[in-house]
Order: sequence, then structure tokens, then C-alpha cells
Amino acid sequence: MEVIKKKDKTLAIIVRDDHQCDGIDFVTPGEYSQQVAYMHHPKGKVIAAHVHNLVHRNVVLTQEVLFIKKGKLRVDFYDEYKDYLESRILNAGDVILLVSGGHGFKALEELEMIEVKQGPYAGDADKERFEGIDDSEVKGIE
Repeated sequence: MEVIKKKDKTLAIIVRDDHQCDGIDFVTPGEYSQQVAYMHHPKGKVIAAHVHNLVHRNVVLTQEVLFIKKGKLRVDFYDEYKDYLESRILNAGDVILLVSGGHGFKALEELEMIEVKQGPYAGDADKERFEGIDDSEVKGIE
């Protein structure tokens, strides 16, 4: 697992395909509006049937989770002022929670991914687009 930070502010959490643990590993703190957990259970483990209660939540910041199914994706990280910080490469099987700040993407190979975030999608009101970096400016990748 890798945590991308600027000073003490978390921008993203990457759970690599080879991450392992026994039981349940919540990789996010309880106060995040998007919760991510890695789970590993033995054959026969029973997870009790359940329904989720109606709970009103106040979500003021969209956090999104990307599951990389196929290919390779470059993620460029920006702070809340749109200043570029660094980049990472995600591969098939990797998962990322984008917690705060800004981000941009470049598909480095044919890409299939699944995105999960709070809804409903608000269209143009949901995000502010800005000019990202050029390939020559990429840092943080060997």
C-alpha cells in the first residue's frame, strides 16, 4: 500500500495488486466519505446476511475509487491549488482512492477500469477542469 501526501494532507491511497492480509483491512480512516477495505477470508467463511440502514450523511467532497482491470494508467497528482506534485503508474489489479487535491490521467496502454464515487453525478458543477502537465514534466516515476 502506498499513501500519496503533500505535507500532512493525504491525496490518494494506492492498494497494489499484490497487497495481502488476513481478515479485513480498512485502508481508509473512518472519517472519509468513501470507505475502502481489502478482505481475505478462507473458504467457508460466512459473512452474515444484512441490509444497510438509512443513514443521512453530509458529503462535501467527492472521493473516487478506481479499479484497474486491464492496462496501465499514469495518475498525476495536484494539490488543491492545481500545482503538480508527482505521478504514479497503476497496473491491472491495482486500486486507488483519490482522497483530496486534483488529479489527471493518461492511459499508457489500452485501459479498462471501473470508477466508484458518490452520486449522483452533477455534470459541470461536479468538477473544475484545468490544464495538466506535459509528458516531459512527469516526476515520481522511475
